[in-house]
Amino acid sequence: MFRRLFYLVAAMGVPLLAIAGESGSAVPAAISAAVADTHRPLEQTQLDAQRKPAQLIAFAGVKPGDRIADFMPGNAYFTRIFSKVVGPAGHVYAFIPLEEVKNCPPAEIAGSRAIEHESVYANVTQRSGPVNQFSTPRNLDVLWTAQNYHDLHDAFMGPANIKLLNESFFNSLKPGGTLIVIDHAAARGSGLRDTETLHRIDPDSVRKEIEAAGFVFEAQIDDLKNLNDDHSRSVFDPSIRGRTDQFVYKFRKPKGPS
Repeated sequence: MFRRLFYLVAAMGVPLLAIAGESGSAVPAAISAAVADTHRPLEQTQLDAQRKPAQLIAFAGVKPGDRIADFMPGNAYFTRIFSKVVGPAGHVYAFIPLEEVKNCPPAEIAGSRAIEHESVYANVTQRSGPVNQFSTPRNLDVLWTAQNYHDLHDAFMGPANIKLLNESFFNSLKPGGTLIVIDHAAARGSGLRDTETLHRIDPDSVRKEIEAAGFVFEAQIDDLKNLNDDHSRSVFDPSIRGRTDQFVYKFRKPKGPS
């Protein structure tokens, strides 16, 4: 439906100003056009109905000219969309931790590797380094991590020094910059119990860890919420894969005294 509407409006020569998602977030034309980018691989566009990239990126407030980091971008699903949203005046840093390169199957990051050779995404720079040494050459407007914050607590990632990493996230952003965390929800009160086994994390634990670094929790949306997910199954279980209950949190780096 979304694609049909986009092409109908485009064919009429009328700017696509906004489409509302479940959260009511308006989707600006730059985001709508980026999601409709014909250079995106078919296997990724087929996921749009369940991943709802337009609504999530609108919620994040990504706009033309922004500098954004996609932390642990996997197959560059969001990276490609960010590239088109921020445009030639903006830049996207795709950061792949060395621990992920070393310990995960190459297929998990093949899409991010491939984007280096795609000229249509020339404003994307791939970066890699130890997870605890995350950094970007310039301060960011938005830092984004989707479906992998829980991994930071797992053995294959070190585990990461969460306190140090969240401080690095904080320092990488401009004052007033935004951190978006999307992940598979574990049962409330479960803490970090299920990160290694079910690949889920308690949303309250995420919020506590990130706020400890100085971030202010700003908002959340329920576009990826699934009340039929009882949080007891692995995210790779065929009965729930692609339909897990996920939380979408927005944090803000305070601007400080004016």
